[in-house]
This record gives sequence, C-alpha cells and structure tokens, in this order.
Amino acid sequence: MTFSETGLNKNIQKAITDLGFETPTPIQQESIPYLLENETDLIALAQTGTGKTAAFGLPVLHKIEVERKLPQAIILCPTRELCLQIAKDMESFAKYTKGLKITAVYGGASIMPQIKSLKSGTQIVVGTPGRVIDLINRKSLRLQDIEFVVLDEADEMLNMGFKEDLDTILAETPAEKQTLLFSATMPKEVMRISKNYMHNPKTIEVASRNEGAKNVEHHYYMVNARDRYKALRRICDVNPDIYGIVFCRTRRETAEIADKLMQDGYNADAIHGELSQAQRDHVMGRFRKRKLQILVATDVAARGIDINELTHVINYNLPDDNEVYVHRSGRTGRAGNKGTSIIIAHSREGRKLKSIEKMIKRELTLMKVPNGDEICQIQLMKLIDKVVSTDVNHQIDKYIPSIEEKLAHLDKEELIKHFVSAEFNRFLSFYKNAPDLNVTGSKGNDRNDRGDRKGKRGDRGERTGHAEAGHTRFFINLGREKDMQAHNLIGLINECTRNRNIPVGKIDIMRKFSFFEVPKDFETDILSGMVDSNWNGNRVNVEVSQAPGVKSPRGGGNRGGGGGRSYGGGDRKRSNSGGGGRDRSGGGRSSGGSSSRRESSTSSRRSSGNSSSFKGRFNAAAKRKRRD
Repeated sequence: MTFSETGLNKNIQKAITDLGFETPTPIQQESIPYLLENETDLIALAQTGTGKTAAFGLPVLHKIEVERKLPQAIILCPTRELCLQIAKDMESFAKYTKGLKITAVYGGASIMPQIKSLKSGTQIVVGTPGRVIDLINRKSLRLQDIEFVVLDEADEMLNMGFKEDLDTILAETPAEKQTLLFSATMPKEVMRISKNYMHNPKTIEVASRNEGAKNVEHHYYMVNARDRYKALRRICDVNPDIYGIVFCRTRRETAEIADKLMQDGYNADAIHGELSQAQRDHVMGRFRKRKLQILVATDVAARGIDINELTHVINYNLPDDNEVYVHRSGRTGRAGNKGTSIIIAHSREGRKLKSIEKMIKRELTLMKVPNGDEICQIQLMKLIDKVVSTDVNHQIDKYIPSIEEKLAHLDKEELIKHFVSAEFNRFLSFYKNAPDLNVTGSKGNDRNDRGDRKGKRGDRGERTGHAEAGHTRFFINLGREKDMQAHNLIGLINECTRNRNIPVGKIDIMRKFSFFEVPKDFETDILSGMVDSNWNGNRVNVEVSQAPGVKSPRGGGNRGGGGGRSYGGGDRKRSNSGGGGRDRSGGGRSSGGSSSRRESSTSSRRSSGNSSSFKGRFNAAAKRKRRD
C-alpha cells in the first residue's frame, strides 16, 4: 500500500510527498484507512518511532471542516516537548490545507499568545492537560464542538498524575465524539481506565508492542552499583562517535550525571522537568544539531524527542516497568539505521535482565567493560583518522620552513610520538592502571540476585533505611502484591498532593509494602496529602520511615505509640518499636533487610512473646550488629 491508496485528500498527499513519505508504516497502514471509514473509538499500540503521529494526525486532518473556525479536535499529551513536536508534525501535514490552524498550548510559556491564537480561530488544539484546564477555566478554550479526542502517550499522562485532569477535560467534550488512544506501552491500569473514556473501541496492535526493534542490538554490562558512572565514561570513550541518550531515574540524578560528564570534558547536557521551556529548547536545539553528543534525560522529559540518527540508548538505571525499557530502546535504530541499547546493570538485577529478555524475545549480550588499553587504542586511532581527514589550510605554507627547521632533529617515529603525546597525554594518564570494573556472574546467578549476601554490603545502600542527605524516606503499605509499581507510586503522590512538581527520589517496591524518598521540604505535603487516601480499592497508609536504631523525632509513626517505626528496606523485615506500638505476632517482629526471605542477609523469625524468645532474639540481633 502507498499513501495514494489510503484515501487521504490531495492536499495532504502533496504535503507528505514533500516530506518524503512514500509507504505507510505498519501502524499507519492499519490505522489510516480504518479511521477514514469509521467513527468508532480506537486503541492503537505500536513501538515508538513507528509513525504514530501521522497514524492519527492524517485522518484527523482529512476530516476537519476548515470553514468552521473553532476547535474540532484536541490532542492531549504529557509533556511540552511532545506537544510541540506533534504540533510541528501536524503543521507539516497541513502545509497545503488553506485556512487550517493548529495551536499548541502548554505550560512553562506565556499563556497570552496561546489565548490570542485560540481567539483568532483554530480547528486543532494540541496541549498538555494542565494548560488545557487553565484555558478552560479562563473561558478561552471551549470544547463543546470537539469531534476528535486523541490521547497520546496516555500511560505517561496517568503515571504523571493527570487522571483527574483528563476527567475534567473529557467532561467538557460532547458525549458523541471519536476517542483515539495511541501508545507504545499499555499497562493494565491504562486498559482499565480506557474503559471509562472509550466506547467499544477497536484495538490495533502492530506485531507485539513489547518486542524490541529488529535492528537494535541489546547489550548489558555487569558492574558494582558504585561503579556505574565509571562504566558510563568507558562506554562513551570506547564509542567516540556516540550520539545518544542516557536515561536516569530521577531529575536530580539526571542533573548530577550530566554535570559530571560536562566536567569530565564530554559534549553532554541534561533535559528534565525543572528546566524552563527556553532552557529545554536551547538544549534540544544543540542536541539536534549534534553540538551535543550525549543527552541525559528522564523518561518523562524524553517524550517527544524524535531523532532518527541516535546510535545509542544507555540505561544508567533500569526502569521499573519493562515496557519502558522497550520504549527507550526504540529511540535508536530508526529509519533503517542500526542502533545499540545498553544496560549498565549491577549484581542484584540478574532476574530483571531475564524478564526483559523474555519480553523482547531476544537475548541480551553480556559485554565486558573495556579496559584502559582498549579505550586508548580506539581513541588514538580516532585522533589519527581526524588528522588524516582534516582539510589542509594552505595559509600555513609560509610557516613550513620554520617548522621543518625546528623539527629537523626528530626522525619520523620520534615526530609521531611527540605529536601523539601532545594531544593524548591526559587521556593516557587517566587510564593508566585503570581497574577492572567487571563483576563475575551473569543473568540468573542466584548469588548475584541476592546481592552477594556475604559481602559487598556497601552495594546494598539503595535498600537501607537511610535516606539521602536532605531527603525524607517514607513507608507506604502497598507493594507488588497489590500491583504497585514505581510509576503508579509517582502518580499516586502527584494525585494525592495535587503537586506534580514533587521530585521523587529513590523508590524501593517490595512484596507487601514500599519505600520512597522526597526532599524534606515536601514532607508535610506527603503526610497531609496522602491521609485517608485510596488506591485501587486499598486504603493507603504512609509514614516516615526510620533507619534501624534511629529514634523518631516525632515520638512515633501513625500507628506507633512511643517510638518511631523502623524499616530496613526489606520486604518481610519490619519492626514496631516503642511502648505503644501494636504487636501483631504476640511478641513483635524485629527485622530489617532485603526484598524477600531468600534475599535477606539474615533470617527473621516470629516470636511467641515469652522472655526466653525475646532474649534469644536480642542476643542474635547484637551478634548481627557486631558482624555487620
């Protein structure tokens, strides 16, 4: 099938011909003819980079009545970057459709030009939920005549806590409309919520949305957690032509890693939610022009980045949801190019790697972190290639006699050594006697999966009860058993506190409960906002978590009587301390370790409540403390 066979009008076909589009992608082949012929709702699932914007944008443009100068379609998306990208693409598709106007509305920019654009008459609005609601409240945006609603990246909008915003916006639209949901990932909660927004939708799924792109290689490096940044540097150095994105979990980590890379001389910068629109535009402009080789980003900030030439995607942290890994890796290997998706894994992530393999139906290739000699050889050859390919500036011809005179005492070999040393000494010195960063073991190694219980306790810092400096660590009574995942937790925090700007730090999802960290400035927001809240029918209980042996300054948790509740970060390991704490097992449970009984470094037993049992437990705890 070609675009000429899809049934799109001539003006649209002329525009896409100018863009170089000839054959529709699989998602476009499935979606465009269906949407042109039907008015029923649609769920379309496809990998990123497969042309989803054209798949919904072209049929919407075809059906818009240009003579009616009022909003007929609204496209909702999670981020400013994606909003601008969609609007730009839609304008390209509408190049020859006279009288059609598309307006992008998003936060982080002045609202007045957006209001002015809407008042002048626009048929298609592309917006982020927060700014759309603001415009509705100002009576500047009316949705009573909307015929098409597109939810793009609906999963991410829900993860970011936009559920109530979407309800508010959709309540302003007519009951009779066509709702289109396009996404690369479709977690269970999105499927459930889609039932509230859509009526008997048709589902189109191109191949498997969870399979990795065929022209992307999947590599992983196994290192200690503390060596991840060193490994990242070596990966960048061994790939001197790298043009890629490094994905981090939090905004703070994104900024820290980008700062380190820049200080170490790399062409890198960060993009995250705390940047202003002008800052984001500046960074993205430099990245698109390849003045930056490395962009460090969070998943949310990277939405809308549409670049076909990326050579690498590096997972500095693995996402909690495997589908997000597939979404990340799909950003490279586009438009017929080959790409590489890299995971910097540590020793406790063996099972996670196996689950990713199962999802993408491909094997992850274990790579060795290169040593100093390998890196130096590659970088040296890169330098020589650069010298050879450099155009000679003949303005230097007049200086050649003087130069030859100064170099006359050096033979060819000595001249090469001096030249290379002048350019390369700093690099050689850095990697001199560089240690081996590789750790033994691979996917599925039980010893590694348990966090190497007999040693390397320092690597288990991510699960200890100690919050990072300036942060408060919270306990929440929801874990994997209740289908809680990190993105659900972030969405719950955003929704309960009504504040999408809380930078959530480390998250540990356990079997029956979880932990998360936020800056101390937001401690009150969390405690007050999440009181008496519910999630998927489960009552939510949130308390400040205390490290083992640390007395709570509050004199008790929400349910403790005389002392703070202490959590060591483990799944089965939880203790109620203090005179008024409830004892659920007769004598209380004392513990504090890792995410399951098999993974914990010490076993925990329930006591019968008698004094001898208490004494034995006390002595055992003392021995463990001395041993640790």
